[in-house]
Parts: sequence; structure tokens; C-alpha cells
Amino acid sequence: MSITPQLTAHLLLTLTNYKYRTFAASFGLSPDGLFLQHVLYEQPATLYNDFAPDDARANATFVVLARNSEVKGVEQSIRDLEARFNAQYQYPYVFLNDEEFTDAFKGRVLALTSAPVEFGLIPAEHWNQPGWIDEGRALASRKKMQKDGVMYGGAYRNMCRFNSGFFYRHPLMLKYRYYWRIEPEVHFHCDINFDPFLFMQQNKKVYGFTMSVYEIAETISSLWSTVSAFVEAHPAYLAAANSLDFVSSDRGATYNLCHFWSNFEIGDMEWYRGEAYSKFFDYLDRAGGFYYERWGDAPVHSLAVALFLNTSQVHFFDPIGYQHDGWSHCPLNHDLWEQGSCSCRWRGEFDYQPQSCKARWDQLKLATINGTMT
Repeated sequence: MSITPQLTAHLLLTLTNYKYRTFAASFGLSPDGLFLQHVLYEQPATLYNDFAPDDARANATFVVLARNSEVKGVEQSIRDLEARFNAQYQYPYVFLNDEEFTDAFKGRVLALTSAPVEFGLIPAEHWNQPGWIDEGRALASRKKMQKDGVMYGGAYRNMCRFNSGFFYRHPLMLKYRYYWRIEPEVHFHCDINFDPFLFMQQNKKVYGFTMSVYEIAETISSLWSTVSAFVEAHPAYLAAANSLDFVSSDRGATYNLCHFWSNFEIGDMEWYRGEAYSKFFDYLDRAGGFYYERWGDAPVHSLAVALFLNTSQVHFFDPIGYQHDGWSHCPLNHDLWEQGSCSCRWRGEFDYQPQSCKARWDQLKLATINGTMT
């Protein structure tokens, strides 16, 4: 499809500038969502047709990190996922916890699915704060963040570190290649009429997402400088057609805080287990930022994805209507919305709100198609 410079400029401004978008809309010049999806996402209404249910399955699992106390939220998530997808596909589940799951938790989960389910205990060395961390410094950081009112400022350190560098190493996960992360209290708003795992496998995708947001700056003060130092020491790991412009608005001088929201992600664990990501995580881990600040697994995953993968290896799953903590993605393509019998509002959800980085991703995709970088 040919895109004129004028149309490119209009689309980029509409995607990235709220005032321009509002002004254009007053003259009926808003970009049509279906057209944008056609340009940016390879005609998604038909893109997934070859991955409808059949006997083929990928080597894949759902992974759920949860506490016993979160069983009601887990039930909510599994009910939705089974109704919208997995009752038909029967992919297995792996539940992980830093404490033993109770029989009551296991029983309530097993009552919701006929798919295989395994429950695992996280090894202490994968969960607990490592010995090289200065606890006095870490404690001072937690107290300051709490005093300053930073969201989750006093918690989440062990979980973020585990999700950044250990979930794919758990013994129950080692037999699988692909994972789909599920959290308690999430909603799936559309029927998923294709197999995302097979789609990833057959299209050589490595990472898939539905929403992208801005990180809390106070939690990652030194993350970008640490990542930059790693990249400077290991330039060979940079992908030739990377997505640097998604995470940096000034060609790498600073981090713009955009990241893929990792409470939903579908990924290839062979990549995580490979040399580049393994060395990357070990470097970050030794720097101590998971505890001296509160580096989240979402920016850690996202920066690695943006720098060490080609943009073509990353996929936005428009058909998967998904909600977490009040923010939700609903299919932008009307055909997908209808085909999925979606319970969310078409083109009326989070994607282009000020808190979302989706426009930044679209800008990168559009620039790539047009042969330019922004």
C-alpha cells in the first residue's frame, strides 16, 4: 500500500499529538481505525484465520504467579480464559508461589478447567533478596518511596526480580518453549478464535503484548544508564532493526518510560534462556536496582525486547480484549470486535489515552513501513 508523505504526517500527528487529534476530529479528519489497522497490522481481520482450532498445538503453557490469598482473583481470570479460549484448546497451566499452595487453592483451580495443571514452589534462591544486596541501603530506599507516596514503593522487589530473570528457569517451566502470563483479577473480553501460541511459532514472533504504558520514573532512576552501560559493553547483542525509538524519544540519550505492560505477555522462553538476555539480566541483577530502586519486570523485559529483537519479532495482539486494574484493550479492528463477540467498547478503551504508549508503537511501525525513523 502506498502512503503519501502528507498522509504519513497526518497519521503520525493524529497518533502522537492529542491537540492535533482533537482538532482533526472537529473536521472529520480522524484516522479510520480499520485503515490504520490495515496499514500497521497486516489486515488483522484475516491475519489469524490460519490459526483456528485444529489438532496442532505449540509447546506452550500459561504461567500464573499467585498467593493462596488471591484465589478469588485467580478464579476470575481462569473462568474468563477458559470461556473465551482454553476450554477449546486445553493448554496446560503452571501455578507458582513462594509458599506451598494449599489444598483449598488447588481444589478451586482444578474445578475450573479440564486442562493439565501443575503447582510449583519457587526456590528460595530465585525469590529471596540475594546476599550481595546492602539491606540498609535497600531498606532506606523502600522507606523513602513509601514516604514519597510512590505506588508499591515498599513492596514488589522479589516478585519483580523473579519475573525478570527466573520464571522461565523454574523446573516446571523448562519443558515448555512459549508462555502466556496470567495474573489474578484480569478479564478477557473477546472470544479468542485462533491460537496465539501457534501464531507466534509459525510467524517467528518472540514477544506479544496488548497494552503499553509509562513506568513510574521514581522506581527506575538508574535503569537506563545501567542498560546503556551493558549495551556499550555488548554492542553485538543489539538487533539490526531494533525498536529503540519505542523506548527512547532522542535516539537513546534517555528513556521515555514506555514499556509493554507485562501482566499480559506471550513470549518465547528460548530467547530468555539465550545468551543475550541471560547476560543482560545478570548484569542488571548485580547492579542491585531491583532492591535499591524498584526496577519492574515490565521495563526490564521491554528494554530487552526493544534493543535485542527486531521490530518484526514483536507482535501487538489486537484481537485479544483484555483488562487489568481498570485499564483495558478492546480490538481496534471492527471485524475482529464482531468476530470475538467482545463485551468491551470498540475503539473506546485505553489504547490512545494519555497514559498509553500505543501511539508510540504505531509511530514506530508506520515509520518502518514508510522507510523512515522518528
